[in-house]
Amino acid sequence: MKISHKLPFLLSLIILFSTFTTSINAEMVIHRGNGAEPETLDMHKSTGVPEANIQRDLFEGLISEAADGSLIPGAAESWTTSEDAKLWTFKLRQNGKWSDGTQVTANDFLNGFQRALLPETASEYAFILWPIKNAKAISKGEIKDINELGVKAVDDFTLEIALENPTPFLTGLLSHHMAYPVPVAKIKEHGKKWTRPGNLISNGPYQLAEWKPQSKIILTKNPYYRDHDAIKIDTVYFHPIEDKATELKRFRADELDITDDVPSDQIAWVKKNLGDAFRNTPYIGTYYLAMNLEQAPFKDNLALRKALSFAIDRNILTAKVTKAGELPGLGWVPPGMNGYTSQTIPELALEKKERVALAKKLYEEAGYSKDKPLEVELLYNTSENHKKIAIALSAMWKQTLGVKVSLRNEEWKVYLNSRSQKQFQLIRSGWIGDYNDASNFLDLFRSDVGTINPSGYKNQDYDKLLKQAEIETDAKQRAEYMQNAEKLLLADMPLIPIYYYTTQHLLNPKIKGWEDNVMDIHPTRYLAK
Repeated sequence: MKISHKLPFLLSLIILFSTFTTSINAEMVIHRGNGAEPETLDMHKSTGVPEANIQRDLFEGLISEAADGSLIPGAAESWTTSEDAKLWTFKLRQNGKWSDGTQVTANDFLNGFQRALLPETASEYAFILWPIKNAKAISKGEIKDINELGVKAVDDFTLEIALENPTPFLTGLLSHHMAYPVPVAKIKEHGKKWTRPGNLISNGPYQLAEWKPQSKIILTKNPYYRDHDAIKIDTVYFHPIEDKATELKRFRADELDITDDVPSDQIAWVKKNLGDAFRNTPYIGTYYLAMNLEQAPFKDNLALRKALSFAIDRNILTAKVTKAGELPGLGWVPPGMNGYTSQTIPELALEKKERVALAKKLYEEAGYSKDKPLEVELLYNTSENHKKIAIALSAMWKQTLGVKVSLRNEEWKVYLNSRSQKQFQLIRSGWIGDYNDASNFLDLFRSDVGTINPSGYKNQDYDKLLKQAEIETDAKQRAEYMQNAEKLLLADMPLIPIYYYTTQHLLNPKIKGWEDNVMDIHPTRYLAK
């Protein structure tokens, strides 16, 4: 009788322990909506946010980001600067490893900087590294010897970076994907296919396991990453979902833990019914339209550019269309940049009646009228939210000026090609700060940055002001140069600012470790479920 009594009890303990052990060892998986199919995972070829989200999990620069977006040591454990702030010396971690177990060295970073700036790489983002000595001249082909670049691998774990001028935002710049190390041997072995699963090795928290285009990208933990044991999420799925309504449905069906965005026409419903999951925070970015200044109708027609801008009611657009707390865009650089006062277009402060009257007057001066309307095409990347904004803008221009707008949408990769090739008249775009400094926004419209300048804007006075800001060591005077540059940019109007971004995400309440921040940076390494 004793045996028959105890045996079920012991069996129950065994089953309970087995269940507990299984739960402890169970793989922790997270599914993230990521907006669009990445154009590439090559850090020197990409330009968009969807790519950066994945690259941030795969790679790590000398400087990294904390869960709250603040800057922390990354592959470098420490650094020092010279007295004149023009020479930085970084000490790399000796336990830094690639996902194949090989050592990460200073040469890997040197190779990365050199590859980023070689003219044959044709990186649209090369300008972000121009503060480094000789970087601009090398990327322009004016200096042929890549060894003239101001980056030196002193030994396996020491990297020196010499600058053209003191650069107070250098740590933010070095967290950018353009400053990641590269596995040059893999690139030589596989060529353009080096970013495919099985070929790509990474030095960050995760490694590339699978890439099924238009379906998913799967990352798994890098077993050689220094903090491997502290990372909770074993596998992360990035899902390219351009249709925001579909993304919302998949979140509600528990197929996604995090969404890239929220449909603007569903925000009220989401707040009411999914309030615990809704995250809505300020974001350092500007949503805008760029006008192609290299061809008609906007080339040499400032009056027309101003007319279209002044005819937009940004208050209605943000209150009735986007509806997520966005601020009407009155200038280019968003508010809140460190040590900088954002500039605005004076006419946008006029009462609506006066502003509309001015828009009509300028429209006629530009050679158009309701009897002879402007016919223009507006390009946007596929998204219901972008479509709604494009339709609203078209209606405002039609009602106020009589403009006839045709809409053209393209999926992300095609759109990016059209943008870089200037195959558009008017294009929806957005710029998100790579680091918290106004120069990151203003540099986009320099005449010498190449195809990433969306409108092809060229103004020598604008370039001169930014050059003066580059070499100025007094913070107040530097800000003044940049503010004068922004005033000039807004007066020339190669762009139409629409609003300053906020971010909208839906987050599974089970997710831990997420911290809202103005950079909207949320590396998977800090999350748990």
